[in-house]
Amino acid sequence: MGTKDIEIILENIIIWVRSKWVYLETGMQKLTIMKTQITVLLIFLSSVHFAWGEVVLPTIFSDHMVLQRNAEVTFWGWGERHEQVTVITGWDNKAYQTKTGKDAKWQLMLPTPEAGGPYEIRVKAENEIVLRDILIGEVWLCSGQSNMEWSATTGAGIDNGEAEIKNADHPNIRLLTIPKRTSHFPQETVPGNWEVCTPDTMKDFSAVAYFFARKLQEALDVPVGLIDNAWGGTPAEVWTPQSVFEDNRDLKVAAEAVKDNKWSPGYPSALYNAMVHPIVPFKIAGTIWYQGESNSANPSTYAQLFTHMVTSWRDAWGYDFPFYYVQIAPFGYETEKVGVLVRDQQRRALELIPNSGMAMTSDIATIDDIHPPNKQDVGARLANIALKEHYKKLEGTVHGPLFRKATPKGKKLEIGFDHAEGLFSKGKKITHFEIAGDDGPYYPAKAVIKADKVILSSKDVKTPTRVRFAWTNVAEPNLFNAAGLPASSFTNEDP
Repeated sequence: MGTKDIEIILENIIIWVRSKWVYLETGMQKLTIMKTQITVLLIFLSSVHFAWGEVVLPTIFSDHMVLQRNAEVTFWGWGERHEQVTVITGWDNKAYQTKTGKDAKWQLMLPTPEAGGPYEIRVKAENEIVLRDILIGEVWLCSGQSNMEWSATTGAGIDNGEAEIKNADHPNIRLLTIPKRTSHFPQETVPGNWEVCTPDTMKDFSAVAYFFARKLQEALDVPVGLIDNAWGGTPAEVWTPQSVFEDNRDLKVAAEAVKDNKWSPGYPSALYNAMVHPIVPFKIAGTIWYQGESNSANPSTYAQLFTHMVTSWRDAWGYDFPFYYVQIAPFGYETEKVGVLVRDQQRRALELIPNSGMAMTSDIATIDDIHPPNKQDVGARLANIALKEHYKKLEGTVHGPLFRKATPKGKKLEIGFDHAEGLFSKGKKITHFEIAGDDGPYYPAKAVIKADKVILSSKDVKTPTRVRFAWTNVAEPNLFNAAGLPASSFTNEDP
């Protein structure tokens, strides 16, 4: 394609943009028509850079980035059609070559060594791009809604925020924030550049992700790269590709209950298209996730939706990376039991999603604030799960007690748990257990710990068969294991 052809295309694009940039007067407001399509176009224009005949890279490849260690990482970009592209990696000084296709895209697989750096990567065609200060280590995607997005300076901040910012000088932790944007169609790149973790860069970055990385970096002694693409107020539907809803009518119907709000868009796939798809297939070690509060409008399908979302991400990347998530904290929602229903769905999702883990937070909640300021423990609990399950570097228990089964024992009901070593209660009595017969109402239960089980009884229930625990939005139960981690809310009734 020659310069004249490109000039004609540009002229037509400009005409199209001008024709679509229409405003409608509605009182004192102006509604922008075709805003999404224009945003898509501008992202495309920014990715191409209009460097005629030159090789270009998606912005996820920049100075200061971290590449996954001991792996084959995908490296890709665009250029002139049928142009030869050479990539020279600084850790072994080898040259890897390919040619762009008819679509002007190119892709290479680059083998990475053990953790280390800094290195340079050179990309050559008619032009040359040099990426500097590249580290090899562990890369984690950090996604979800506001509790993942929350930084040391957001709103009221975090616990001990001033000191945490001051001490956030970690040159081997690197940060990439994906800017907020939406799209009706899958995109190929997004703005953003990697930065070294300093007090200045950490203060506006995800606090949970930072504390997760800090613990990983200390334990593994390798560089850690974080990709933050969280957006407050978002339901899981917007992070899920359109194909999931096309293939599942129940989820499509449930998604109709999710509406736009003042914080974020509500239409399905909006953020998957604009903020997840563009970074596929950048090699990651795994994902951490903190979301669920905004699915209180349709909690009954959350486990199914969440499972499909995780599976779709893994399918996009082409491998089953670990997916660790936070169970949402108790909070005073306006609607009764919507919060605990989501928590129970998150618990049930553990059985549906292989290679997953869940950090419980009922003991560090603020029931009058949906954004608990203790982000340190949340990040540390996620890191402990990763260190034990993925890296095999940690012994001991990293999960709170999880309901396994309820066994009727005449007038009593025996509750078995996983991760129940050293069960104890913080208080004289164990709180928040309720039991019922097959078709009767629930009554508060007397609870007695026996080894790794809890024995329940009530004078009002002669033959208990059903149980529920911490079954309110604001329940802060006092049952813990020896690791000091709280038990998850649950019921043995079908969802």
